[in-house]
Amino acid sequence: MNQKHFEQMKNGNGFIAALDQSGGSTPKALALYGVTEDQYSNEDEMFDLVHDMRTRIITAPAFDSEQIIGAILFEQTMDREIEGKYTGDYLAEDKGVVPFLKVDKGLAEESNGVQLMKPIDDLDDKLKRANERHIFGTKMRSVIKEANQEGIKKVVDQQFDLGKKIIDAGLVPIIEPEVDINSPEKEKCEELLKSEIKSHLDNLDQDDHVMLKLTIPTVANTYKELIEHPNVVRVVALSGGYAADEANEKLKENNDLIASFSRALTQDLNVNQSDKEFNDVLSKAVESIYQASIT
Repeated sequence: MNQKHFEQMKNGNGFIAALDQSGGSTPKALALYGVTEDQYSNEDEMFDLVHDMRTRIITAPAFDSEQIIGAILFEQTMDREIEGKYTGDYLAEDKGVVPFLKVDKGLAEESNGVQLMKPIDDLDDKLKRANERHIFGTKMRSVIKEANQEGIKKVVDQQFDLGKKIIDAGLVPIIEPEVDINSPEKEKCEELLKSEIKSHLDNLDQDDHVMLKLTIPTVANTYKELIEHPNVVRVVALSGGYAADEANEKLKENNDLIASFSRALTQDLNVNQSDKEFNDVLSKAVESIYQASIT
């Protein structure tokens, strides 16, 4: 494990940029950016365009380690280059930003009020390549929709089972059991989730470290106990579909919880903006998320 990156993730002021939309969500991300589906004719062209978008974001002056301490990448982004370097190396060396890799393959069908992750049959290969590309950690997402104890237990069990493999490969897993912001039982889901996570954390070895990526809780500071747990490097929040301003306001109510936003970071960027306009818009988004993250 890279000790400098570990210190930055544990103690750095700032937030994690989530730049990891994958196959299914790429057309939506591009459309939001002003690139419509008639502008590419196959998947290869689509991924070229999304890499252009991510390159523009990452190389912009506003994308800076003063406020952004980490970035989560899609697998294709990890394997591509920015200015002649693999993306992870460019982030770490040129920007001082710690690189992470999204490793999940999307969600299984809903059962027991939750969506587990689909099997990750190539996890060992992904972790090997992540180490070769100097990636610090990983991220994987499941979703909780109902306060179903059995379902929530299965989500957390699956996350930590895979998390242990990731730790054994020398990487730090970001465990992301998202609670759906539209769940009528959101607060109850969060209580059950906290309890399940806590019991798993208490069973980790002293040198096993994880990060958690959680929906901003209904009750402020619900996750204080997890944030302070000795095995937790950092707890970060997803925006979960909240608009940027609302996500930032909710985040501010939670001490020591930092952002790992995707849409809230990029929602106002457009392919047709000049470089100055693009950087100004990005700078404003970065600043607002940073301010919400340092409370």
